[in-house]
Amino acid sequence: MQRFILSRKNHITLISLALILIGFTSALGFDYEPLATWSLAIASVLGLAPIAIQAYQALKVKVVSIDVLVTIAVLGAFFLKNYEESSIVTFLFLFGAYLEQRTLNKTRSAIKDLTEMAPESALKLMDNGKFEEVEVDAVAVGDVLLVKTGAKVPVDGTVLSGEGHVNEASITGEAVAVGKEKGSKVFATSIVENGTFQIVADRIGEDTTFGRIIELVEEAQDSKSEAERFIDRFSKYYTPAVLVLSLVVGIVSRDVELAITILVLGCPGALVIGVPVSNVAGIGNGARHGVLLKGSEVIHDFSKVDTIVFDKTGTLTIGNPKVADTEHYNDGDSRALEYLVSVEKESNHPLAKAIVEHVGNIPTYVVSQTNVVKGGGVVAAVEGHSIAIGNVALMEQQGILIPGKAREDIVRFEKRGDSLVLTAVDGELKILMGIRDQIRPNVKEDLLRLKKLGVRHMVLLSGDNQGTVDVVARELGLTEAQGQMLPQDKASYIKALQAEGRIVAFVGDGVNDSPSIALAQIGIAMGGGTDVAIETSDVVLMNSDFSRLPHALGLTKAIASNMRENIAIAVGVVLILLASVFFSEWMNMSIGMLVHEASILVVILNGMRLLRYRLRGKLGNKVHQEKETILEKEE
Repeated sequence: MQRFILSRKNHITLISLALILIGFTSALGFDYEPLATWSLAIASVLGLAPIAIQAYQALKVKVVSIDVLVTIAVLGAFFLKNYEESSIVTFLFLFGAYLEQRTLNKTRSAIKDLTEMAPESALKLMDNGKFEEVEVDAVAVGDVLLVKTGAKVPVDGTVLSGEGHVNEASITGEAVAVGKEKGSKVFATSIVENGTFQIVADRIGEDTTFGRIIELVEEAQDSKSEAERFIDRFSKYYTPAVLVLSLVVGIVSRDVELAITILVLGCPGALVIGVPVSNVAGIGNGARHGVLLKGSEVIHDFSKVDTIVFDKTGTLTIGNPKVADTEHYNDGDSRALEYLVSVEKESNHPLAKAIVEHVGNIPTYVVSQTNVVKGGGVVAAVEGHSIAIGNVALMEQQGILIPGKAREDIVRFEKRGDSLVLTAVDGELKILMGIRDQIRPNVKEDLLRLKKLGVRHMVLLSGDNQGTVDVVARELGLTEAQGQMLPQDKASYIKALQAEGRIVAFVGDGVNDSPSIALAQIGIAMGGGTDVAIETSDVVLMNSDFSRLPHALGLTKAIASNMRENIAIAVGVVLILLASVFFSEWMNMSIGMLVHEASILVVILNGMRLLRYRLRGKLGNKVHQEKETILEKEE
């Protein structure tokens, strides 16, 4: 019976409204009191039924909810035969709950929109050499799929053949199509605007980037912030306090109607709903703009960040470095270069890839006894020779002599901003390579936006040499820069910043960044980085788009401000209503309930403003940059 009544709340609300209209029409229009009395009384009973059931369910778990206060107030008004107020209060409460739910559903539309975007089928290469349509769930990692113009990419994969443009708005939030060719990565739910691709499935189902977006946003919306937990505790004691206050006022004044009015006016509905709606709307905005906020707790800390620490490669730079300078020593021969490529071919490090790409196709050998030295490089055995490849610190650790000429070259390379890779064979330095990475486009402008948002300290920590780090820091206008940092050194540096009382965010993308991401108050991972970094982080910038960072910080500040506004509105309305009871003659239950429900809608609508949040100046700058690009192409 309880379930039946609660499932018909909207119908009961409509019937109550009809009965109230009949009652007031009978009394005011036809002066027929019996029909008016019965209509309003029935409306009161009908409207009270779902409210009383919810109050009973709350009391069963020892919670004095808003429904309990309203139920007591309506029962009191009913037994005082004040049917006008009892019927209006129940209707307003039910109608307010309906509008509240309807409005809140809009703030959760990000999740609904995301799930509806998921592709349901795929064209899979079968054993007979033909592509056949199958359900997405039937696709396995390694399967070859065909994606045609206008179709959604069903999985995360790598392009095997074909070229064209793909709209990745569902992942990055940008509507501008991205060019794809053989070797390019594509993401589930992105749409092929032109071209036809054959792709190999790398990630499927919940493991896709899109699947992780849904999972992270759902987790974020289910979590509670410190402010929400405080309000939950506050309401737990506040609601019974209102009940006690009403009882005391009733006993002292011997005015039952006054006591009942206090119960209605003291309902903390807007206070309870104000903070969650801000969180949900803000998280929804982030999801649509390529920013994943992993929980409500992240918002509070991120909004107060005053120091951001950056990794260099893959974060401030593109992470696709090229060999810029090369020197050979000790009669360095082609065999040393072959040993170097043999070892680097087994590594996924950006510097290793740059070397292999630069050298090209040359003979290679079997590598054995590989030992990776964190923050230094690698030591391996190739064809019976001991090969050491890494930075200056690794050479010194291995006892390898660096001649004077090589030291001069090292200083020269560092001044140019090169990352150094030294190669030694059997204890002799043979090759020095200077590898340079490109700074991400528009990073300087994004860093200026961060400064305007209140970030006073911006620090660069990198395992690269100090000269390279200094060049990047000077170009970008960073506060501090430290090179030759091992993962444990970065973690210690962050601890030192925190000991100074700073609220620190760390931005990185690699496995070696994971300890720092976890240690900082806010860990931020580039979405194209490693799984470990993404799982450890509090915030993910999808598609490794650095320009999302200012939006993310601005959004959390807007959410925190919105929460404070909602709390102020909620508390202010309750105080004004309670004061009106004692210092005015116009306040009654009906007016109080109307204002109470109106305040709930106000805080919800205020929270929903966050769905439209955009960082000021960002769009205009982007348009300006696009115009400049078009002009350059025309020239």
